[in-house]
Amino acid sequence: MKAWLDRFFRRAPPAILDARPGDAAALAALHGRAFAHGWSESEFERLLADKAVVAHVARAGSSKMPAGFMLSRRAADEAEILTVAVAPAARGQGIARALLARHLGRLAALGIARVFLEVDDGNRPALKLYERAGFRPVGRREGYYARAQGLGSALTLRRDLV
Repeated sequence: MKAWLDRFFRRAPPAILDARPGDAAALAALHGRAFAHGWSESEFERLLADKAVVAHVARAGSSKMPAGFMLSRRAADEAEILTVAVAPAARGQGIARALLARHLGRLAALGIARVFLEVDDGNRPALKLYERAGFRPVGRREGYYARAQGLGSALTLRRDLV
């Protein structure tokens, strides 16, 4: 029990910061490790330069590489979470939860009333995270995600912020 407590209290919470265009290479590298078809550095550069995009990065400890990140695009009083990634070695440490909390807070401060996202219906950890954060299913796209065992469905989720 003592070893578990020592590890728990040594682990500092991640710093959640605004992502900047200079983070594009690191975000592309992390995205490529987290997804079968990662986005390129130039795609991240374009997104991070877009004034309608809200982006956060999680940095854990003294590492220069991000432990995770989240990007959304705003339109009127709605936003869509475009992507979320957490480094495989950093999963299960609350980084996605911390990112989501900070991200939703920023979106609310910007006047966003509703947030949408799509998630693979087989991604149990993500579904659990979003359910706990108050997201609810509002749609489904059959055969949207390619999987090793065939095609998976995308669930469209929504959370009202006001």
